[in-house]
Amino acid sequence: MRLTGDLIVRAAALAAVVVVAVVVAVLLLSSPGGGYKVKARFQNAAQLVKGNLVQTGGAPVGTVESIDLTPNGEAEVTMKIDDDYAPLRRGTLATIRQASLSGVANRYIDLRMAPQSGEKIPENGVLEQDATTTAVDLDQLFNTFDPPTRKALTGVIRGSAAQIKGKGKQFNEGIAYLNPSLAASSRLFRELNRDTPLLERFIVSSSQLVTDIADRRDDLAGLVDELAVTTTAIGNQKEALAESIGRLPGFQRRANTTFVNLRAALDDLDPLVEDSKPVAKKLRPFLAELRPLARDARPTINDLSKIVKRPGGANDLIELTSLQEPLRDVTARKFDANGKEREGAFKASQDALKGNTPEFAFFRPYTPDLLGWFDDFSHSGTYDALGAASRVGIHANPFALVGAAGAGQYELIPPELRDEALQATLQRRQNNRCPGAGEHKADDGSNPFKPTPDYPCDPSQVLPGG
Repeated sequence: MRLTGDLIVRAAALAAVVVVAVVVAVLLLSSPGGGYKVKARFQNAAQLVKGNLVQTGGAPVGTVESIDLTPNGEAEVTMKIDDDYAPLRRGTLATIRQASLSGVANRYIDLRMAPQSGEKIPENGVLEQDATTTAVDLDQLFNTFDPPTRKALTGVIRGSAAQIKGKGKQFNEGIAYLNPSLAASSRLFRELNRDTPLLERFIVSSSQLVTDIADRRDDLAGLVDELAVTTTAIGNQKEALAESIGRLPGFQRRANTTFVNLRAALDDLDPLVEDSKPVAKKLRPFLAELRPLARDARPTINDLSKIVKRPGGANDLIELTSLQEPLRDVTARKFDANGKEREGAFKASQDALKGNTPEFAFFRPYTPDLLGWFDDFSHSGTYDALGAASRVGIHANPFALVGAAGAGQYELIPPELRDEALQATLQRRQNNRCPGAGEHKADDGSNPFKPTPDYPCDPSQVLPGG
């Protein structure tokens, strides 16, 4: 009997394990593509990617399963909605929003649910464009402005950055005091509202003050009269005052610029002053030794000044310079030389360049051919992968292939026939080749190249066998 009871217990445990395994298998092997799906068509996907959240009221209700392109260029987004929120109703609005401005693919779809009394949207139903809204990127907003406005806005942003440049710590500290200031203002107004009788008494006392001032209106009138005299005196000098005021903004701008530059200059001079202190001590004995040299150099400097400028005619360096032909007369103006009026150097050079332009235009397309010739024949050889040197040379082959191409053999051409064989394969008088004709024709037909229909070259002149 005990053996039978043990068997029953073991069988029950085994059955439980099998049931658990079946449940796990069903959960793991069930198709992940199940659930309620609905499609929404947007003007563009606005950097939305697969896996982004679908939310309503800040709570996640699903994910973006796929993004496709419709035939008319719309972005068709397939959303998988949790069973607790399925199915959606007609009148539901879908908007692509940004989680923040600090990333790119940080979008999500925000659903504004329709009332439950609305028509149900079937599985794989579609929310058309009239029920969707695409997120507006910041650059799209800026693109709505005209160029002067965008430029001015850029100046404001850069000016704001320049305003707090180097003062970020102070700016942050100032921001920290803003909240207490607003809180203090709030408490102030709350205190005013709390003690209304005291506020009324203050207003009454202020009215009594105004009444007392009215009682001294004669004294006040005298004060106003004297003020009028002062104002009249200032008005008489309105032209001078207007001129002073007109000059004041420019003066202040220059002064501000000067002070700002001076402050920066003083900061830059601090390292120089610090580094100069040790040198200044050593400079004093050097200047003491330099004083005799400066004293002895006075006659030399005096003589040099006389060489540069001396009273009289044609006897100093300045007058010698003035005797030279002015540079403008020989470069920019016409002048007489060798019995003929000639153009200046600049004009003559300009005419020479203009005259050579057709020649340069003709030779320019041949630049690759010329450089290729330099590369092939300007060196004696090159090294191959085995380190051996190979050299290029022109030679004529004295052998000819006799017989079929596949079964023939090379035989030596008799000396009396070599000239005839050479003439049969030699092409002469190809002195009008087009650019690129120095190479065999490419498969794409890019050579020889005739730059223009009237370019003076013959495209039929090609290499033998071309």
